[in-house]
Amino acid sequence: METPANDNTATPAQQALDVLAENAEDTGALDTLAGSDVLVPVPDDVSDEDATDPSAVALPVLEQPGGVPVVPVFTSELEMSELLPFISRYRLVPLGALASQWPADDLSLTIDASSPHGLTLTSEGVRTLLGTRA
Repeated sequence: METPANDNTATPAQQALDVLAENAEDTGALDTLAGSDVLVPVPDDVSDEDATDPSAVALPVLEQPGGVPVVPVFTSELEMSELLPFISRYRLVPLGALASQWPADDLSLTIDASSPHGLTLTSEGVRTLLGTRA
């Protein structure tokens, strides 16, 4: 179900994603998104010590059809549970800070992948659209 941009239950990040679905160049929405915290799933095979290390964030990498690697992040626990119901731990990370340290390789970022307002950015898009706004 699509959340209208003026819906009071939508987070600012979800509202920004709705705006970007209509206009990918909206600088206000990009700024809001870059300033938002996102949930980064912590895989079960990561130790508790590594999962809570403030100096490092282990990026969960999934493979999209065609073999393209993608890191899923989410704007809420509900969005995360819809796509990855088996994930029980996550880190709350500022999206802009994550983007400013994004690897240079061909790793995409997908935000709320299972929702109508989901957004996927290439590695270059993450660094240029979000990383410069941090």
